[in-house]
Amino acid sequence: MRVVLGIDTSCDDTGVGIVDAASGAVLANVVASQDAVHAPFGGVVPERASREHLRVVDDVARRALADAGATLDDVDAVAATYGPGLVGALLVGLSWAKALAWARGARFHPVHHLAGHLASAGPPDPDAGGATPPELALVASGGHTSLFLVDGARHAREVGRSRDDAAGEAFDKVARLLGLGFPGGPALAALARDGDPDAVALPRPLRGQAGYDFSFSGLKTAVAVRLERDPDLPPADLAAAFEATVVEALVDTLRRAARDHGVDRVVVVGGVAANAHLRAALADTGLRVRVPPAGLATDNGAMIALAAWQGLGVTADAAEAWTRDAAPYLPLDAAARAAS
Repeated sequence: MRVVLGIDTSCDDTGVGIVDAASGAVLANVVASQDAVHAPFGGVVPERASREHLRVVDDVARRALADAGATLDDVDAVAATYGPGLVGALLVGLSWAKALAWARGARFHPVHHLAGHLASAGPPDPDAGGATPPELALVASGGHTSLFLVDGARHAREVGRSRDDAAGEAFDKVARLLGLGFPGGPALAALARDGDPDAVALPRPLRGQAGYDFSFSGLKTAVAVRLERDPDLPPADLAAAFEATVVEALVDTLRRAARDHGVDRVVVVGGVAANAHLRAALADTGLRVRVPPAGLATDNGAMIALAAWQGLGVTADAAEAWTRDAAPYLPLDAAARAAS
């Protein structure tokens, strides 16, 4: 057996995944959460995140190899996130991966974090004749909300992005306002299931805009104002209204961009892609939608291994790959130019 080992330490979870080098099948996906480490602070503390990555990375890798039924002798290539993310956290995974690849004589692939998310939904279905059709890719997570036009060569060009808070970040902040703790996105979505989204009127961000950007900071502020004015407002109703407004903003912008760019295929990835309300709304768009399995939606190492296996953002110069350093601020299109 030959496998690709992928590692992601871009933020606060240590993820190691194993992908079969022949078929691209995910054989293992182990993620060590740091929720308990950061919960007392209400958000991620970068230095603590870096130290926790360093503490657990060896054990996470051993568990992933064991789950895959593989050993270090089976590792054909090692892939690691090199940006964007918290620079200290990135350096832990990147350095660990380079050391492993060098020691084992394996190939090394630095991977852009968002390329990993794009790979998590699998390669697009080819049209008749084997051509890869263009598609729109929405990345919606705690750190990113961006919309890309991906051409037939799988080169991504950003056409829209959040002007302030990312969608997942807004979920966490509103969850904190509602006393749901950290991380709050899943808890808010669970609370919203018991609420009435029409019971609370909230402003729709960037309604009527000509472009394809996103904005969620004002929506978060609107929730805070409503809570201040009416502290007895049912939390479930407010959560449901907030979730419905975010989903409407994401889906309407995606639908309009698909129409304007003449594409009918979209891929939606990132932690917010696991949201059941969003998935249901996407199913009603009439578009051909791909989303990752729930286990691959949030940050993980398997998606990084998949990106390397699919050749997304992988530099053709093997020697140059070894010199790639951590890049905390790294647009996906800039990474694509560097890899070409």
